[in-house]
Amino acid sequence: MTGEVVQIWIKRAHRGVMDPMESAEAIAGRGLVGNADQGRRRQITIIDETAWREAAAETGRDVDPSRRRANVMLRGIPLAGSRGKLLRLGACLVRILGETRPCERMEEAQAGLRKALSPNWRAGVFGEIVEGGAVHVGDQAELVEGEVEQAAMF
Repeated sequence: MTGEVVQIWIKRAHRGVMDPMESAEAIAGRGLVGNADQGRRRQITIIDETAWREAAAETGRDVDPSRRRANVMLRGIPLAGSRGKLLRLGACLVRILGETRPCERMEEAQAGLRKALSPNWRAGVFGEIVEGGAVHVGDQAELVEGEVEQAAMF
């Protein structure tokens, strides 16, 4: 299944603003260069554009997707149930480790958003960078089949 990277954001500090970027450099085992989340299990966060739009519509508002506080927004790849899969984003490879649960910050962004993001993995996924490389807005994104056992751990 293929899709497209439609937006990229870097978070300079925890609870800080999300800076829109045209590209980002992913470092294996670390995360995105310049992003506050480095080296833990949550090295990158990813949301699906369609799921985001559905959740925002439930609140009755057009909520800016940067308010979700994810690093990447994809078009064309549903993320529900993708735990354990590999996702190619441009030149980098991400192992999806799990569903991102919406937090209280979503209510700060828009009343009702936390509840709207809760079903069906709408809040997106988090993962670790298995292979580093550049990611650009407009790059192809692809769920990679059959590489889970072959992907090198760092």
